[in-house]
Amino acid sequence: MEAAMATVYGSTAIAVGIILAAAGLGSALGWGLICSKFLEGIARQPEMRPQLMGQMLFTGGLMEAFPMIVLGMAMWFVFANPFAAAVQASIGG
Repeated sequence: MEAAMATVYGSTAIAVGIILAAAGLGSALGWGLICSKFLEGIARQPEMRPQLMGQMLFTGGLMEAFPMIVLGMAMWFVFANPFAAAVQASIGG
């Protein structure tokens, strides 16, 4: 029983690490795209800089919420692991 639980917790820890790495990578790529399009917009129409700056920061803020949501879900898997309860129930412990 302890071996099965250790496997569940170990696999969950690896999955959480992969999930958080993917969220961080997605956030970094998103910021890169947002900023590159912002600079392209300024290069095409310099007089639109204030409006583009506001839209860039608003969009970036929304995009930054994604890793925080993923972090919350990852912490749920770490601290209230639903897979551990399922393994315990199937073993009969």
